[in-house]
Amino acid sequence: MLVTSNEILLKAQAGGYAVGAFNVENMEMVQAVLEAAEELKSPVIMQTTPSTVTYAGLDYYLANVKTAAKRGSVPVVMHLDHGNSFELAMQALRAGYTSIMIDGSHESFEKNISVSKAVTEACHPSEISVEAELGKVGGKEDDLDGGDDNPYTDPQEAKEFVERTGVDSLAVGIGTAHGVYKGEPNIQFDILSQIKEVVDIPLVLHGTSGVPDEAVKECIKRGICKVNYATDLRIAYTKGVKEILAENPDTIDPKNYGAAGRKEVKKYVMSKMKVCGSVGKA
Repeated sequence: MLVTSNEILLKAQAGGYAVGAFNVENMEMVQAVLEAAEELKSPVIMQTTPSTVTYAGLDYYLANVKTAAKRGSVPVVMHLDHGNSFELAMQALRAGYTSIMIDGSHESFEKNISVSKAVTEACHPSEISVEAELGKVGGKEDDLDGGDDNPYTDPQEAKEFVERTGVDSLAVGIGTAHGVYKGEPNIQFDILSQIKEVVDIPLVLHGTSGVPDEAVKECIKRGICKVNYATDLRIAYTKGVKEILAENPDTIDPKNYGAAGRKEVKKYVMSKMKVCGSVGKA
């Protein structure tokens, strides 16, 4: 069943665990994520970035996830990840997404507040949850570029931001990055703890692919309720496809290598649900 992110993240916050949010880019990835969630009885968030939306459209991805959610018994959220404009956020709202992220982190503090508040005020009458970002997640993924500025979220700015915007969850910059890490990330746990002391809504960790599991668990202990995974799902899917084509280069049926990619994604997603502590929480 499709639910809003508030419905599962507030439970995660109260229970001291997190919910995995997985970027899905085709039908097989949607199937894999749902199969993992069903097997482990875990709530789950599926999400698409603006570049993924450009590839096929909000309606195509929503239809895939909505069909998967109907077939399953666990709570499923359909989330717009890194919504890069008020217009796209409204398109996702009208399409039927149950959770919207507006990412104004590349704007000034005041402009970020302005656009985040506008999206929140538009979504809340329909009881649709809104995520925003303060600080910057580094690296580059799709058309998301973290830039080279100081990436860390200021705790007092976070407090003011949440109070003035009314957002439901907040993605924070504590040293993670999008894409593939060149070394081990330097996570600022103390900054996360300071943010948690002054912000009472669920906190979100972006750029988690490649972050050691123990570091993710520590972040969850310190207030993270939603953990995003994207790059590693792509890697897992591609691994399955490559293995089939390496074994039999003459394979022409997309179902054969699609199923192999799906199997690898499911395995990866299950491992991260266990890290998040969401197993059995559906």
